Amino acid sequence: MKTIELNQLRGNQEEILNCAIQDDTGLNDFQKLPNDHGISIPRVGIERFRIPLNYRLKDGSVRMHDSEASMFVYLDQNKTGVNMSRFCAILQEEAEELVVDQNFFKKVLGRYRKDLRDFDNEELIPKAEISLKFKYATKQKSLKSGNWGWQYYDVIWKGIESKNAEHLMEVTLNYEYSSTCPCSLSMAKQYEEDYREGRTTEGNGIATAHSQRSLATTTVRFSIDSDFHIEDLVVLLRKAIPTETQSLVKRLDEQAFAILNGENPIFVEHVARRLSKALDSDKRLLDWNVKIEHFESLHSHNAVAYINKVKN
Repeated sequence: MKTIELNQLRGNQEEILNCAIQDDTGLNDFQKLPNDHGISIPRVGIERFRIPLNYRLKDGSVRMHDSEASMFVYLDQNKTGVNMSRFCAILQEEAEELVVDQNFFKKVLGRYRKDLRDFDNEELIPKAEISLKFKYATKQKSLKSGNWGWQYYDVIWKGIESKNAEHLMEVTLNYEYSSTCPCSLSMAKQYEEDYREGRTTEGNGIATAHSQRSLATTTVRFSIDSDFHIEDLVVLLRKAIPTETQSLVKRLDEQAFAILNGENPIFVEHVARRLSKALDSDKRLLDWNVKIEHFESLHSHNAVAYINKVKN
């Protein structure tokens, strides 16, 4: 038994040492060996590659954000693997010359389909994609005091290029807002009225409706040639749900925010329908989906709704 195992080990060592293909430096290149399993892999690549990138804003200005890149290509059933370091090298090369915008995605995706081939005479790789994850910062005016602060959004900006030359963009953005429960608001006001009218002596005559920080995780899809920006998505979300959390407030702003919450008592169902109308109103959007979460201050569980674009 030991003799058989030793012979198998020696055989494996010979295969490892004597690869049929070497790279330009003479080192074995197993990634280029043919694969006989007959199984393709839809997405293979790298996640969490950190890189500082310059992003072009809607007004034409440029701002740097520390980013995490995820990069993938389709792997044909006859291929063993892809050159992983080439993903990173291409991204770094293009980031030295270009600012991140739709054209940047076109350039990088085109190079992935071409430069990640094993040999120059092969057809272009059928599909490539890249996602950039970063915190997008924008100035947010205070509600009343004339101050401003930085509002940060967790963003994933994704580009996809497929064999039929279709280019698609996706933006996923986390939008934080305050939600006041309509039932709780009504019951609080009913109690205060009863206390004033002497129908109850419970408490001190003041009741507070429960409200909580809430989150709408929104993903939109549009053509790479469309003039759609991250700022456009923020504007759509703010119009639908005006109770966005604030970055800097004075007392005037805090009172204005309380009034704004009172004007917009909302369940997750209200938010879902408001966002549906807002996103459907922008004809540049080919598709969208949203997850809404209210991190309940009354309950130990969350209220959640999912909604997506209805296809005609």
